[in-house]
Amino acid sequence: MLARLRCPVCAEPLAPASDTRALRCPRRHTFDVARQGYVNLLTGRAPHVGDTAAMVAARTDFLAAGHYDVVSAALAEAATRIIDPEPTGDRPDGQPGGGAYPLVVDAGAGTGRHLAAVLAALPGAVGLALDVSKPALRRAARAHPRAAAALADTWQRLPLADASAAVLLNVFAPRNGTEFHRVLDPAGALLVVTPTGAHLAELVDALGLLRVDPAKADRVADSLADHFTPVGDEVHTARLALTGDEVATLVGMGPSAWHTDPARLAARIAGLPQPVAVTAEVRLTVWRPR
Repeated sequence: MLARLRCPVCAEPLAPASDTRALRCPRRHTFDVARQGYVNLLTGRAPHVGDTAAMVAARTDFLAAGHYDVVSAALAEAATRIIDPEPTGDRPDGQPGGGAYPLVVDAGAGTGRHLAAVLAALPGAVGLALDVSKPALRRAARAHPRAAAALADTWQRLPLADASAAVLLNVFAPRNGTEFHRVLDPAGALLVVTPTGAHLAELVDALGLLRVDPAKADRVADSLADHFTPVGDEVHTARLALTGDEVATLVGMGPSAWHTDPARLAARIAGLPQPVAVTAEVRLTVWRPR
C-alpha cells in the first residue's frame, strides 16, 4: 500500500517518518497519522468537511443492517471480473496496477463498507479508502484488515502514483475524471454507482427529500467521457421494508439530512404505513480508461 502513495504536494514517494507518527516524502513534507488509523493527506483547508459524525453513525447503522448489501454485492462481483480472485502468477507484473497485490481505491469511501465487501471477494487485493470526512475515515480505517484510509479531497490531485490502482470505486460520490484516469492502470476499471430515478422514490414526496436529478446519467457521462469509455451498465434493485426508525436513519445518512427539520421529519414518518416499503435502486456502470 505504502509503495503506491505519493506526497500530495510534490508527488514524491512517502515513507514512515523515523521521529514521529507520520509519513514523510524526500522533500520533508510530513503528514500525520491519526490515532484512529488514517493518514491526513490534505494540503491546506478542504472546501468542505464531508459527512458529520451523526451522518456517519446513521450510515453505519443502516448499512450494518444489510439494507444496501445489493450495492456491495454488485461491486464485488464486478471487481472479480477485473481482478482475478485466485491469481495463477502467470503475469510477471501481477494484476492491473502492477505488483503482487492489486490495489482497490474507493474515492469517497464513507465508512468503507463497500470497499470491505470488494476486498472480501478478492483475497489477494489491498484497499485504500479516500474521503474528506474524518468521522467516516475513523470507521473506514477499521473496515477491513487489508484496507488503509486517507483524508483527501478527491477534487484535487489524488495522493497516488500513476497507474497504481487496479479498480476504482465511486459510490454516490464526486467524480474527478482526470485524476481517476491518471491513477488507474490502463487494464483496470472504474466502477461508478449512482441512484436511479426510482431510488427511494416512495419517500421523496412523502418526506420532502431531495429528488434525483433526471439528468444524472448525462452529467456522469460528461464528467468521464474525455478519459473513459463505458463498457457495462447494470441496474440493481432491492425492495426494503423499513421501520420508522430505520427510515429516519436512512434520511439522516444522506444529503437530505442537511435540509430536513428533525421534528417535521419525525411527524411525517409517523404518518407512514408500517413497515415502510422503500425501493433501493442503483445503476452500476463500468468504465475503462481510454
